[in-house]
Amino acid sequence: MKLTAFLLALFISNVVIAAPQEGDLAPDFELQASDGKTYTLSQFKGKQYIVISFFPKAFTGG
Repeated sequence: MKLTAFLLALFISNVVIAAPQEGDLAPDFELQASDGKTYTLSQFKGKQYIVISFFPKAFTGG
């Protein structure tokens, strides 16, 4: 029981430490856009501002 609690606390502390903080650079990633093309964040570095917006599919109630 004590080992389980210790491992859980260790896992939670690592997740908190690993979370990005305000002012951190975003890690590079790739996403498929609504135009069907795949873009990486690094493609736009130093060229223009990027806004990433997430929303549920239309009419899903989410």
